[in-house]
Amino acid sequence: MSALRIAVVIPCYRVKAHILEVLASIGADVYRIYVVDDCCPEKSGQFVLDSEPDERVVVLHNPTNLGVGGATVRGYRKALEDGADIIVKMDGDGQMAGLDLPNLVRPLIQGKADYAKGNRFYDLKYLRPMPVVRLMGNSGLSFLTKLSSGYWNVMDPTNGFTAIHREVLASIELETLENRYFFESDMLYRLYLLRAVVWDVPMTARYANEVSGLKVALAIFEFTFKHFVRIWRRVFYTYYLRDFQIGSVFLVSGLLLSTFGVTFGAYNWHRGVALGILNPNGTIMLAALPCLMGLQLLLTFISADINNVPTRPIHSLISRESRGEDV
Repeated sequence: MSALRIAVVIPCYRVKAHILEVLASIGADVYRIYVVDDCCPEKSGQFVLDSEPDERVVVLHNPTNLGVGGATVRGYRKALEDGADIIVKMDGDGQMAGLDLPNLVRPLIQGKADYAKGNRFYDLKYLRPMPVVRLMGNSGLSFLTKLSSGYWNVMDPTNGFTAIHREVLASIELETLENRYFFESDMLYRLYLLRAVVWDVPMTARYANEVSGLKVALAIFEFTFKHFVRIWRRVFYTYYLRDFQIGSVFLVSGLLLSTFGVTFGAYNWHRGVALGILNPNGTIMLAALPCLMGLQLLLTFISADINNVPTRPIHSLISRESRGEDV
């Protein structure tokens, strides 16, 4: 596939029924496979060792359960330590297969991307096996992730089939990443702050009898809060701390006008109801026009933000900087 060394990290928790099938699907182009037993009650790591895996497999044991993010970071650190050039993360529950791995890493090998992730939404035929609840949940989370991460070109944010270049991974403060199910979305947010290029890669959705530990009702509230925190952080970092551009003006102006229009309109509507009088046309227009202008400016800001998606891969720049070369 490439002269670059490709490693695979597989966080394992209650995946004993699928892990050997996943390992068998990984092709010979991968030079190292890290199975991270995240304090699995089924002892998936020991099960892999007892199955006499090939020499590429390294089993890591977490003494306590760290969650999918924490387990992945453990594998990431070991892969970086062992000199991997591209690190792939795939789940051990059988939803992902090594057959899709060459397509996933190709954008990184060709130097077109810093990070690639699977997208089960690319083709309708890939969606047929997906449960309706997951389909609806992923659609909503995709939009929130676009807002919080700035990657308007990606879908399926909770997809854990990813590949990252070592130079970019080494630039992320791994200890700051979310440990549990918000890990993939948080990763996108951190990548945007680095201005890394992210590609979606079509993949097939596979669903068998695996059981997800994600509680949908709790995740909706938890994820929504975390997304909104990152939306404001990203916007502040991008448009006010690191740079000030026309989009910065659009956002502030839109928020001020919308806030004034809504507040003024609500006050006069309440006053009119309380006094039993109709507000004059001038008062109505004074409330409506700022709302309309504010909405237009906010939409213009979103358009500017969409056009601000990173397009220049940074892994080669980071590598050259580390060697002291001009960039």
